[in-house]
Amino acid sequence: MTRHSLLMALLRSPSGRIGLGLVLFHCGLALVAPLIVPYDFNAQSEVLDAMGPSLQHWAGLDTLGRDVLTRTFLGGRQALLVTVFGTIIAITWGSFLGMVAGLKGGRVDEWIMRTVDTFLAIPFMIFLLLIIASFGNEPMVMILTLGFFYGIGVVRLARAATLDEVVKDYVQSARARGERTLTIVVKEILPNVRDVLLVESAMRWSWMLLAFSALSFLGFGVTPPTPDWGLMIANARIYMSLAPWPVLAPMIALSSLIIGINLVADALAKALGLDRTQARVL
Repeated sequence: MTRHSLLMALLRSPSGRIGLGLVLFHCGLALVAPLIVPYDFNAQSEVLDAMGPSLQHWAGLDTLGRDVLTRTFLGGRQALLVTVFGTIIAITWGSFLGMVAGLKGGRVDEWIMRTVDTFLAIPFMIFLLLIIASFGNEPMVMILTLGFFYGIGVVRLARAATLDEVVKDYVQSARARGERTLTIVVKEILPNVRDVLLVESAMRWSWMLLAFSALSFLGFGVTPPTPDWGLMIANARIYMSLAPWPVLAPMIALSSLIIGINLVADALAKALGLDRTQARVL
């Protein structure tokens, strides 16, 4: 299926249209937010803090008197930056290693998969927190760390998809011609497992967004006062019974983006004739 036909299939699906609209809205907002926000994200209002929505502050003020709408608009920028590049890294290395394991078989496959099983046995979030606490929470550290851990599950998925292809004639013909492993992986196997990896990349992106927000919620993500949805929820949660708006706005923003990505993943799976329930979750 070409890119144009895949896009048309997405747009024909109501869930695909809604999901794609939500994702594009958040990505576009992340790009233009610094130009359209009404206030500085760290400026404190002269009025009382935790004020409810008003004509001047549509989403109210947080407990420090900062405009919630401004911080919500800006809150997804670093999350999107880190998780988009983290997903690209995860899908790239995980897919390649999984395809090599499935193609080579034997000791190579055994060594790769036992290593993968070892990492899967480690509590993911604890190990993630340990690395970030040791090396800092700079964007590059977060990208590489999330890209590595979320790529581990991709190895298993790519290997499973490759095992279905290696027995087919086109792979056997390439082997008979003496093609190198890298050539077979890139030119023969990758085009035939691309659909599975495309759906998997959307799923991994949504999980990575949740993980990044969880890290910020726990204090290991974005450094204050930088606006971030997880951090905003963490800072305002204890006042939720008295002032819910500083929590509701970032929750709605994060939830709508996650829902949008999952709707796109569902629509992609249906358009490509895949079953998402067969994906292996990390």
